[in-house]
This record gives sequence, structure tokens and C-alpha cells, in this order.
Amino acid sequence: MISCDGGRCTVQGPITLDNTVALLARGNELFAIPQVTVDLGAVTEVDSSALSLLLEWRREAGRHGRTIRYLNLPANLKSLAQLYGVTELLGNE
Repeated sequence: MISCDGGRCTVQGPITLDNTVALLARGNELFAIPQVTVDLGAVTEVDSSALSLLLEWRREAGRHGRTIRYLNLPANLKSLAQLYGVTELLGNE
């Protein structure tokens, strides 16, 4: 689930293969503003598809001249990003 208040959005619950397609579509709708901050502090579970989702949101923002910033990445998501060597692609936390 994604909720937004202006340019600050919060993702809650799991980000797994089961829901990444729906989250991708919803995020692309909600993140259609020049700058958005996505707080991931309420994410309860992740798998490697969560990493793909964040990278795709970043690519989509870039394609449209927008910026996206991620806050409060869960420790297991940070570990996956480090494992795959894409930590720097997620940007600053």
C-alpha cells in the first residue's frame, strides 16, 4: 500500500513478487510530481523484486525529469542492494 501527502509518500506492508506489479503501477501514478520522497520505514517484508521496483521507480522518474528519494530502507533491502552492487543506484537515504 502506498499513501502520499504532497511530495512525501509512505510504502506499508510487504514488497514481494506477489505485489510488485501493482505497486509499480500505483507508484507511477502517485509519483508524477517533480520531487517525491518515499519512506520505506513501514515495509514489513522484501525480496529481490523490491530492489527492482525501487530501481524502476527511479528510472521512470528520470525519464520524466523528476527526482525520487528513498528514506528508511529496511536493513534486508540494504543488504540485497549491497549484494547486487546497486547501493549507489538507490541514492542517499
